[in-house]
Amino acid sequence: MTDTSLLTISDLNIHFQQGSESTEVVKNVSLQVNAGETIGLVGESGSGKSITALSVLHLLAGNAKCTGRIEFNGESLLGLSPDKIRKIRGHKISMIFQEPMTALNPLHSIEKQICEVLGIHLGLTGSEAKAKALELLKLVGIKNARSRLSAFPHELSGGQRQRAMIAMALACEPQLLIADEPTTALDVTVQRQILSLLQDLQKKLNMAVLFISHDLNLIRHISDRIYVMKEGQVVEEGITSEVFKNPEHPYTIDLLNAEPEGSPQPLDSHCSELVSAQDIKVWFPIKQGFFKKTVDHIKAVSNISLSIQQGETLGIVGESGSGKTTLGLALLKLQHCEGVIRFQEQSIGDMTQKQFRPLRREMQIVFQDPFGSLSPRMTVADIIGEGLDIHQLAKGYEREQQIISALEDVGLDSGCRNRYPHEFSGGQRQRISIARALVLKPKLMILDEPTSALDRTVQSQIINLLRDLQKKYNLSYIFISHDLAVVKAMSHRILVMKEGEIVEQGDTRQIFSNPSQQYTRELISAAFSAY
Repeated sequence: MTDTSLLTISDLNIHFQQGSESTEVVKNVSLQVNAGETIGLVGESGSGKSITALSVLHLLAGNAKCTGRIEFNGESLLGLSPDKIRKIRGHKISMIFQEPMTALNPLHSIEKQICEVLGIHLGLTGSEAKAKALELLKLVGIKNARSRLSAFPHELSGGQRQRAMIAMALACEPQLLIADEPTTALDVTVQRQILSLLQDLQKKLNMAVLFISHDLNLIRHISDRIYVMKEGQVVEEGITSEVFKNPEHPYTIDLLNAEPEGSPQPLDSHCSELVSAQDIKVWFPIKQGFFKKTVDHIKAVSNISLSIQQGETLGIVGESGSGKTTLGLALLKLQHCEGVIRFQEQSIGDMTQKQFRPLRREMQIVFQDPFGSLSPRMTVADIIGEGLDIHQLAKGYEREQQIISALEDVGLDSGCRNRYPHEFSGGQRQRISIARALVLKPKLMILDEPTSALDRTVQSQIINLLRDLQKKYNLSYIFISHDLAVVKAMSHRILVMKEGEIVEQGDTRQIFSNPSQQYTRELISAAFSAY
């Protein structure tokens, strides 16, 4: 341990006890973070990255047992009482969580949640705390920050929720920031802004950062040193530039070579139209005063028209808050909208939810935030089988076999089907969400950032899986993502959104080779250039 060492983890082992069974998920992990340093922690989904980080702040489930040493500023953390660790957590050590919707309280406004942190650790209250909260929201690039203070988490986009989480984590100017996939939900242009912000604050505060990510391009350009994890163990470590230049472990080499590639199966020239939408509009009223008079609107989606053919993938890209997810929800009648929506030549806009229910099997969605969409009280088998039960598609042995088949389709061991969502990594939970949609064999799937929580090696597997399923079942996809490399590999056509409107659309090759709009050129440049 050096004199500048801030966090030192030595021979850390973590077990999860379930009944008489004990599962070892972290094995003899040692790492060090020095003051003012950025450490990259990379590895595939389920490799133990997040579990290692959560153990530092005593945030593991009650059935977890940790052995080894964790020291912060020379003080042992493993043996600290709950009261003492709470004084450190959120103050001296802050954490940005991978899934903001589950980390934010759905019953409290963003202002109240940020002010709570400021009050507990800094003693700020009232107008002083509100002013600081507003300053933090502006700092992390949230537009119309003053009006967003009163918003609840569900009223923000995934990227806006992630930025609110970052604002909370930075509120007390911590010595160490643990960032668990902090830019996963953000588009590439905002990623650059957030990373620049973190680097500026790091210099100002001499703040250390433990940066957990599956995005190797990002890790390469922001970290000083890197640790590579696989199956709960550190398999390689070193100065970042050296590891990228001369990787030694075969797994590190595989990670560096894993990039989304290829293109979707060409469309059948005789394919029919599956979905069409004309003049879709979703505006949220802004109400003020005692009588809650509408004074303005948040124009989430404005006058959008589109069509999707049977077997086609339509990629929708745009910055956080551009209306991508809202449009997807509107097409599935999960968000009220104006306009005309047709599915297989049936007008569904005026249908009641009861009339529309039989069609829900045909139109499925994989949500951006898997943990928020999976019931913590249900096993994986119950989660995947719920749709089969609702639509009365299978019972008994046949139901069990379809659940097993869906898990195997998404690369999960069927033996895990009796476990609960909290026992899986973020990437594994995303695959469970995909399995839940796939088990119903729908005609249309809306995929809202389906690979955002996955490392590049697993992304490639999921992309190949989705392509195979599309070919086998003639599935149509609406693929919503900020990862342009994945969108390029998946989509036949691309629709570019900004501030609720379409700014450009066309064939994927044409969009990437010769974009007509400056905004599209900026997105592509940010996605495929160095940070």
